[in-house]
Amino acid sequence: MARQDSNTSSGSTVINVPLNQKRHGVLESEPEIPIVSYLGPISSYTHQVYTLVQFTTPAWIISLTDFDLAQAALQCFDSDRYDYKPATTIPDVFEAVQSGEAALGVVPFENSTNGAVIFTLELLADRHASFPDITVCGEAYLDVSHCLLGRKARNSNDSSELSGTSTGTATPTSSMPSPGKPRTSPVYSIQHIKRIYTHPQAFGQCENFLQAYLKGVERIDVSSTSRAAEMVKEDTSRESAAIASSLAATVHGLDVLAQGIEDREDNTTRFFIIRKGVDERAKDTRNPTKSLISFTVDHRSPGALADVLDCFRRAKLNLTSINSRPTKVVPFQYIFFVEFEGSRLKDPDGRVEEALSGLEEHTQSWRWLGSWDDKLIKL
Repeated sequence: MARQDSNTSSGSTVINVPLNQKRHGVLESEPEIPIVSYLGPISSYTHQVYTLVQFTTPAWIISLTDFDLAQAALQCFDSDRYDYKPATTIPDVFEAVQSGEAALGVVPFENSTNGAVIFTLELLADRHASFPDITVCGEAYLDVSHCLLGRKARNSNDSSELSGTSTGTATPTSSMPSPGKPRTSPVYSIQHIKRIYTHPQAFGQCENFLQAYLKGVERIDVSSTSRAAEMVKEDTSRESAAIASSLAATVHGLDVLAQGIEDREDNTTRFFIIRKGVDERAKDTRNPTKSLISFTVDHRSPGALADVLDCFRRAKLNLTSINSRPTKVVPFQYIFFVEFEGSRLKDPDGRVEEALSGLEEHTQSWRWLGSWDDKLIKL
């Protein structure tokens, strides 16, 4: 189990950002306002991450300290300090940062329950060199509690009207022979719900509740949880529901039909903060760090992957995650992603450089994708 780091630096300085953004209509002599691109619309979990960021805090020490603050952040962020630009998709965030339109971007990378966010890994694979300057400069952890949002049935007032609703016991199937028990039950009757919208990751994080109470109901993937809430708001039939945050319910005027429907109480999503180029001030960090690389190997060579991983073992660097995506060049050959403890930007004992120098011998190609402060506290 892990929790997010509550310690941030108090003597921080403004990070280096592209200086080509200005708020529309401001005078040339006024300070330029950096743009932060995030997976929108407003009220998405990605937006909640950045509503907590003070731009005078360097990107590599960003952390979340309180989920309640994240929920309330929409009402209290300082819009004069920076411009928020919601993006429709994760690729849009990458494109905004690569083009210089946005100084920083924030994208989901992995969830503690449902694993890596494939959409982000696909972009980091960068098979066509569309984002050659993108690097990861920070991370943030957000405790994610999902709600089922929609419209109450016209004759529904409270939970006393749940007679006839499922008992909360999922039926075993061949794919799920031992289904888990949901952590919560609906607040209102949900028998009128015929379709559910949300991001694919959210479906995977709420499987126990869905199997117990909404088995067989149509599931529709959308670009974000907040977009799901928008779509339900637009549906006047009352037959649609969204899996999203309680903040999305407030923003879009929806009823919370069930809350806390995630499978695990410690459900947490890690977000990456990305930028164009490297912030040299990251060399001054005094905190534990992590780095990410991608690489390909000759799949015909026995032990090729093991040889790469051995570079880190010999340098005594701990690996924190390994992922892969298809190369899409040769079937069943892969681009590997390795995250490890240590920073290429601050490497006083040379261990990171030792490991990376060994990659030239054992890989077909490799790329450093960034170094940042480790915000995960191991318990």
